[in-house]
Amino acid sequence: MTMKVLGYAAQSNKAPLAPFHFERRDPRADDVVIDILYCGVCHSDLHQARNDWGFSQYPIVPGHEIIGRVVSAGAGVSKFKPGDLVGIGCMVDSCRECNPCKQGLEQYCEEGNVQTYNGIDRHDHRPTFGGYSQSIVCSQDFVLRIPENLDAQAVAPLLCAGITTWSPLRRWGVKKGSKVAVIGLGGLGHMALKLAHALGAEVTLFTRSPGKEADARRLGAHHVVLSTDAKQMEAVHGEFELIIDTVPYTHDINAYLSTLTLDGTLVFVGLLGPLEPTINTIPLLIGRRSVSGSAIGGIAETQEMLDFCGEHNITADSELIRMDEINDAFERLLKSDVKYRFVIDMKTLSA
Repeated sequence: MTMKVLGYAAQSNKAPLAPFHFERRDPRADDVVIDILYCGVCHSDLHQARNDWGFSQYPIVPGHEIIGRVVSAGAGVSKFKPGDLVGIGCMVDSCRECNPCKQGLEQYCEEGNVQTYNGIDRHDHRPTFGGYSQSIVCSQDFVLRIPENLDAQAVAPLLCAGITTWSPLRRWGVKKGSKVAVIGLGGLGHMALKLAHALGAEVTLFTRSPGKEADARRLGAHHVVLSTDAKQMEAVHGEFELIIDTVPYTHDINAYLSTLTLDGTLVFVGLLGPLEPTINTIPLLIGRRSVSGSAIGGIAETQEMLDFCGEHNITADSELIRMDEINDAFERLLKSDVKYRFVIDMKTLSA
């Protein structure tokens, strides 16, 4: 039988999020049913609720940084049992047969992965609803094991902000002694600093705000460069093997390109959409430098990141809010008024 669930949903791009009753699917043999304890608030939740990207389908229940406990498991489930502390990130399914899926890169599924919300289930073709809700049903293959030693509420943002920055760090082989820079200190940027530092890299923050130095150093930065200061930028010419650009809006990256080493890469993880102004290719050609992009991570890579965070006691800096404070939280997100991620206490959810 389907499960009746209470969540918070946007009914249109102009409507505030409000209580919403809906049904979860009848659990399949490989499904686990999870009671949601906490759900992180990602900037993309705001974009999707307001249809900023043009493909939102209403009603929409956001939330893809989900922490909860398994309450039941299907007959075919072998990975989890009731009581396990688990998580769900940005995906709940993929084709599982294409080359990226077979490599554990489900985020790049050639048929398109099934998003945790604002997606369509591959089997029953019903819309997916996210973690701003009481419970969720998901295939065991897209459920993650959460280290019990970590603060569960502060783990939630790892399932998006954490893996979004971990994936390029791993893809570009960051290790002890690597020189890594991060552009922007927000939800993504603060996780990039923590993870790069824990991997042993020498870490630099690029920022336009002089007042962020103390916080950046607390989070793991060894150096802070004011990107509006020409002398400081010249001092790091040819310095970095990898730059992770976490800025979510259009901005000029040309000044950063010359700070890359030979064969260095600047990778976008925050910007979705056109880049303005256009890229000056001269620094690329004379330094064989690259500009790339990276989207979240596969399930195996996400579990690797969670296990690493468990070993190194890494969580997100978060602010716990009530479910009925979500619309205010969205407005604060627009002002970057959070350090560095909101997390919803789902026991506060009520009609």
